[in-house]
Amino acid sequence: MSETLPLRDLTKAKESSRSEPALVRYIIIALAVTFLTIFVVLPLIVVFTTAFSRGIGAYLAALAGEEALAAIRLTLIVAAISVLLNLVFGIAAAWAISKFEFPGKTFLNTLIDLPFSVSPVISGLVFVLLFGAQGLLGPWLLANDIQIIFAVPGIVLATTFVTFPFVAREMIPLMQDQGTSEEEAALSLGASGLKTFWRVTLPNVKWGLLYGVLLCNARAMGEFGAVSVVSGHIRGETNTMPLLVEILYNEYQFVAAFAIASLLAMLALITLVIKIILEGRLERHHSDH
Repeated sequence: MSETLPLRDLTKAKESSRSEPALVRYIIIALAVTFLTIFVVLPLIVVFTTAFSRGIGAYLAALAGEEALAAIRLTLIVAAISVLLNLVFGIAAAWAISKFEFPGKTFLNTLIDLPFSVSPVISGLVFVLLFGAQGLLGPWLLANDIQIIFAVPGIVLATTFVTFPFVAREMIPLMQDQGTSEEEAALSLGASGLKTFWRVTLPNVKWGLLYGVLLCNARAMGEFGAVSVVSGHIRGETNTMPLLVEILYNEYQFVAAFAIASLLAMLALITLVIKIILEGRLERHHSDH
């Protein structure tokens, strides 16, 4: 009895420390719901209400327009290339940081977070200063008839820059938790490095990898600031979906603008659902290990 009483008292103390008066709980819940309603639910309602304000025919016509189709196509192309590049970089960076010791490891780990601390507009401006006509490499690019700024390559570069932390940041902690014992065992049994990666490392981090790719893709499709600087806003050529929304809205084409915006909103909702599913997978994966 002398041992069980302190444990019982400790449990009660923990429960009492977590409990709050009913009024306090209701106020906190009401504040959270009010905040989400104002800043998340109401904007979504406005987007879809305005998009369908003239009927489904006008909505579909806005999406089927030449500019809209070009923007959707460009957004998908840029997102696909950016995600692929970030997938390669994220795996390589996570593998290097979590599995090896080398000079500059801390610097590389810190550098991955650079896009989180730099404004997207500033990052786009950096690319203009590097590859623009008056930039550092501009004369050489012009002499060789290579156009990066105000063209698709510049948009890809800017989008890749602002999105490259997502895959790496999801992979690094998972690979660090995994350790190196399984890889060392596979190598000792004669497996090659590539086979060890595909058979041992990747299966253990696949859900985290998919989670990072999902976030990377969502950010790539919705990026505005960096892309706006490097795109040149050439209609039908270098306008992604977010840029086209701004142009149409400034031209008072509200239905068309909100129709494109609704696609981005649906992308956000789909991303949220998949995110919840992947988070559940990750939690089960951690509990199993």
